[in-house]
Amino acid sequence: MSASEVIAAAERVTRRFRAKTLYAGGARTSVYLVLLHDARRGGRWGLYVGQTARDPDERFDQHKAGYKASGAVRRFGVQLLPSLVSHLNPMSGWEAVEVEAALADALRQAGIGWIEGGH
Repeated sequence: MSASEVIAAAERVTRRFRAKTLYAGGARTSVYLVLLHDARRGGRWGLYVGQTARDPDERFDQHKAGYKASGAVRRFGVQLLPSLVSHLNPMSGWEAVEVEAALADALRQAGIGWIEGGH
């Protein structure tokens, strides 16, 4: 899949998700997606699914700097894709954990062959 195909598939998947605790009192956790690209393996594209109580932009920068980083994001992270999940954030921490895992599973089922995170 090309980058545009991965993003289009992810958009179709994420549109089906809703956060029950969106903007609820104390809701300050976000899920986020990072576009991954590994030029060494045939130029494959994929996604990292994460959740954070920090600003997702700040968390992406931490990954790239190696702080509590996913190795996949540190090495292959190209960009954050906030528009795909902005309708979900912020939510409660417990829901973010559930949505992160469910979103990773749904992206795999949609045919995106390289999904990291989501645990």
